[in-house]
Amino acid sequence: MAAGFAPPKLAEFILTERLGSGTYAVVYKAYRKKDNREVVAVKVVSKKSLNKASMENLLTEIEILKTVKHPHIVQLKDFQWDSENIYLIMEFCSGGDLSRFIRSRRLLPEHVARRFLQQLASALKFLNERNISHLDLKPQNILLSGGTLKLADFGFAQYMSPWDERHVLRGSPLYMAPEMVCNRQYDARADLWSVGVILYEALFGHPPFASRSYAEIEEKIRSNRPIEIPPGISVSRDCRDLLLRLLERDPDVRISFSEFFLHNFVDLEHMPSAESLGKATMLVMEAVSKDQSGDYAAALSLYCQSLEHFVPAVHYETDAQRKEAIRKKVKQYISRAEDLKALVASNNKISFAQAKTTRDLLKEMSRGSPRLIAGLELASAAVAKEEEGDDGHDTLDLYQQSLGELLLMLAAEPVGRRRELLHGEIKCLMARAEYLKEQLKMRETQAEASMDRDPLSESVKSSCCIQ
Repeated sequence: MAAGFAPPKLAEFILTERLGSGTYAVVYKAYRKKDNREVVAVKVVSKKSLNKASMENLLTEIEILKTVKHPHIVQLKDFQWDSENIYLIMEFCSGGDLSRFIRSRRLLPEHVARRFLQQLASALKFLNERNISHLDLKPQNILLSGGTLKLADFGFAQYMSPWDERHVLRGSPLYMAPEMVCNRQYDARADLWSVGVILYEALFGHPPFASRSYAEIEEKIRSNRPIEIPPGISVSRDCRDLLLRLLERDPDVRISFSEFFLHNFVDLEHMPSAESLGKATMLVMEAVSKDQSGDYAAALSLYCQSLEHFVPAVHYETDAQRKEAIRKKVKQYISRAEDLKALVASNNKISFAQAKTTRDLLKEMSRGSPRLIAGLELASAAVAKEEEGDDGHDTLDLYQQSLGELLLMLAAEPVGRRRELLHGEIKCLMARAEYLKEQLKMRETQAEASMDRDPLSESVKSSCCIQ
């Protein structure tokens, strides 16, 4: 099917412009002849171009797409065939692919990359629950429809249980897991490496092993040098942690699917969805109730939690007027949360003084336990930093380090007065750590809420690539 050839004929569709092509397929934009002239994408596969392996891949792709229905997976509407071709009638995605989207912007802001990652993770979670591995994850196989990501091209996909292993080389070298490139056994975890490469490219504008030849790619992948975050581009701690854990060459060390879906940066719980506004509204009603009753600490916590759902609700909303109304509410609740933060901070000074007295007593009782003293000193350092107004990640790290030590000591502490005091100290430190987490999360939410334009909703010139 050369570029100059006219599109093939289909009884129910009018095939128009050519959107893309690959080894054995050409994709066309098409209109359904009847009813509302629905726009679709038709993937035309020449029977002559198919060998046994590619025919098996195509049949697996059809089988998988027939059974999966998910908002972030391209929908197979129908498939047909004649004497020359097999036709896959697919959902049409007007925004092109993620590769072109990234190239048009050079690199993406972290909050935009995160929105895309959440949608990709949602699709992968759905597939993982059904033991389906994509095995060819790359930006060219991720299509955009408005601000919605759609995972496409399941030509290499397989039904694979977590313990299944394969040897057949699949996918694209730049995005392929090291265990695949090095012709070793691989399993479903290969998809997680590819996710890491896609996230890296979205944030930094190029994949980690960008090279001029396959030999150069292979040499870089076989190297034992750890993946490095490019200097000059700032990424959050959670983002950096996820990237480095995804891009572990050894699949046994790499983050697992369950850990990936629960990771703070992925944060599927706060992914924009139809439920976001409802969750936010319920939480803010509780916050207002606590606020009116004078329970300011609980109100602040609930306002912070509600904002984590309000901002995704803004991203999800497509109606301009409703979107603006939600934005105004977000600004209102952020303002009230800031007021409450000042009130709570004032109350904290009293609790800090009370906690210090208890901690000093506990230190006196722990003179014979150097490790317990060390844990309490870490706690004192964390409290001191917070009292000085440092409510950032370093202070939170100190709280978490002290809790790690003190919880171990509590497990071995015999019943008695010291155990009671230690238990109370741990509860107090946990409350402080949770408070700091909420404040850090609220600052992230404020930063997102201040960005009026939503880059996810901007479409890029339509394209569709099959490789």
